[in-house]
Amino acid sequence: MFRDHPQSPIEAADRQAFKGPTTFPYDPLMRVTVTLEPVTQQKMTVATGADGDLSMHSLARTCGLEEKLGGELTLYWIEGYGGGVFLPFGDATSGTETYGGGRYLLDTIKGANLGGARPDGTLVLDFNFAYFPSCAYSSRYVCPLAPPGNRLKGAVRAGERHPER
Repeated sequence: MFRDHPQSPIEAADRQAFKGPTTFPYDPLMRVTVTLEPVTQQKMTVATGADGDLSMHSLARTCGLEEKLGGELTLYWIEGYGGGVFLPFGDATSGTETYGGGRYLLDTIKGANLGGARPDGTLVLDFNFAYFPSCAYSSRYVCPLAPPGNRLKGAVRAGERHPER
């Protein structure tokens, strides 16, 4: 479907040869449970080309990644366009083993919520499901990338990666 869907980010000329995203081997240690801390709401607007602007605001900050991955991440709420939780991030593999602009982990607008909130107030972040934004595949897309505060110092060798590396 990723290759053949009319809205695929894969360029039409490249679709037949596209064999699907390349991923790191599944690593159960990259499935992490975090707690969420409240944050002062900060609004951010990103120009997304022909699609107009995308507005979002900070929703919460993770607690529980610092020791393992060298930082914490801010979750955002996308305003408009269906709304939803959004978690872009960069890490030590960005620009070498993975897309330089970072990857997405949660994007509930698109149904990418492969972890989930628990009744005890914790959130499962399974980095094995991290994926490239559409702009990694095509210049037809302008995507919101991981903001500077969502860059982990550690390497997340889980999820989507460059096939040639």
